[in-house]
Amino acid sequence: MNGFFQIPKAKNEPVYDYAPGTVERQKLQNALKKWRSEVHNIPMYIGGKEIRTGIVQPIFPPHDLSHKIGEFHIGNDEHARMAIDAALAAKESWESMPWEQRAAIFLKAADLFATKYRYDISAVTMLAQSKNAYQSEIDAVCELVDFLRFNVQYMAEIYSEQPGENSPGIWNRLEYRPLEGFVFAVTPFNFTAIAGNLPTAAAMMGNVVVWKPADTQVYSANLLMRVFKEAGLPDGVINLIYGDGPTIGEVVFNHKELSGLHFTGSTGVFRHMWKTIGMNIEKYRSYPRIVGETGGKDFVLVHPSAQSDVVSTALLRGAFEFQGQKCSAASRAYIPQSLWPTVKEQMLAELKTMKIGPTEDFSNFINAVIDERAFDKIANYIENAKKDGVEIISGGGYDKSKGYFIEPTVIVANDPKYTTMCEEIFGPVLTIYVYEDNHWTDMLKLVDSTSEYALTGAIIAQDRYAISEATWALRNSAGNFYINDKPTGAVVGQQPFGGARGSGTNDKAGAKVNLLRWVSQRTIKETFNPPTDYRYPFLGND
Repeated sequence: MNGFFQIPKAKNEPVYDYAPGTVERQKLQNALKKWRSEVHNIPMYIGGKEIRTGIVQPIFPPHDLSHKIGEFHIGNDEHARMAIDAALAAKESWESMPWEQRAAIFLKAADLFATKYRYDISAVTMLAQSKNAYQSEIDAVCELVDFLRFNVQYMAEIYSEQPGENSPGIWNRLEYRPLEGFVFAVTPFNFTAIAGNLPTAAAMMGNVVVWKPADTQVYSANLLMRVFKEAGLPDGVINLIYGDGPTIGEVVFNHKELSGLHFTGSTGVFRHMWKTIGMNIEKYRSYPRIVGETGGKDFVLVHPSAQSDVVSTALLRGAFEFQGQKCSAASRAYIPQSLWPTVKEQMLAELKTMKIGPTEDFSNFINAVIDERAFDKIANYIENAKKDGVEIISGGGYDKSKGYFIEPTVIVANDPKYTTMCEEIFGPVLTIYVYEDNHWTDMLKLVDSTSEYALTGAIIAQDRYAISEATWALRNSAGNFYINDKPTGAVVGQQPFGGARGSGTNDKAGAKVNLLRWVSQRTIKETFNPPTDYRYPFLGND
């Protein structure tokens, strides 16, 4: 029963490309047809029970507003209390379970997502979040599987870290306890992997969790929960609820046993949650751990020595994959005058080849934005740019008659502090500022000072002195910094993800540091031959 267990070494899940003629392509297409043909009635999961309130919200693909694929039951404050009670009831059994048994559950879940449910988890993400086949593969399959496997490895490494020195007759050791209470996980629409990671990262360290996903992510969250249960996750360890954010928050943030918040979403919401926790601090048993990854206004800074085709490709992929709905998406770019004519020509030529439409048609590179609220916000930025007389060199069109489609839009601003250079848009809009080549040093200061965010950024250059200078000057401008690449696509185990300033607490997802936030250390000193006299030798007479 006892041993120093060695868990399987984590390796990144291979990425399928779904090229024409491949078996994987056919299997994914079959899964899409299957899920499109069904209408799922989605419950909440509280204490292992499926809870249906009868108050439902329908689910339609963002790219096909006439085709219903499901509905989910909306909870209220009472369900939030039920979820907390269920979590706390499961806590003692879960945290006392040997760690290798917890590890086995999440390793099994990883294998289920990589094999049995690979095409299902990708299909539901493609349908409900309007991701194309490749974007869904790298998110809902590979990153999700990587999070589960690497986090188990990090858990084992954390538990193995012990004091290196012991005085004679003394044994010092560290115990990594789960937090005292429950963790509240709040997950966004844009990454199924994040929705899977936030509750499980805390749970595998022995914590119990109340999990609230974005309404637009419930369809895939439902499948995540079903697979976790199939993998052996005990009832009540993770409780999945839906409902109005302020209503749920009123219960959670006033509860004595709140021990942590694991959040990905908007900066405004995160700041409100932090402020609420601060105002309620005397109500809690302990100081809640607050971990958040929030917004971004991510940059690409181009040096005159850069290669134009590298620049255009980085911008097209970085700005327009998944319709720019990544917190890491390239949203502002700074390009030297000497390179701009060539980069512009290349970008415009490639933009003409980008097809827009439903995810079920694998030839579409651009799909729909997530919902009407996002559509209207993005369209408003585009319309304001037109009214302000700012040059739009490509795109600028949008249509929500059948789905929430917005053309990939490229704006060229004469003012480097124009609105779309500074504010987070979270859509397929890229704003470019063209600068004089000899203003390179000024650009470093401009990039660093333009935005409140500091999530991702990229420098593209061949001149190593320029790369070195930018790497130092922009050291606080991005938590994930890319050299000669787009500022998106962080891989678990290779590029731990997160930013600072207005972009969050930088407790890197996909790294050991994140799991350390979900434990509380206890130092244990055991003395084998304890003293029996209070007197120290210095008290003796000369």
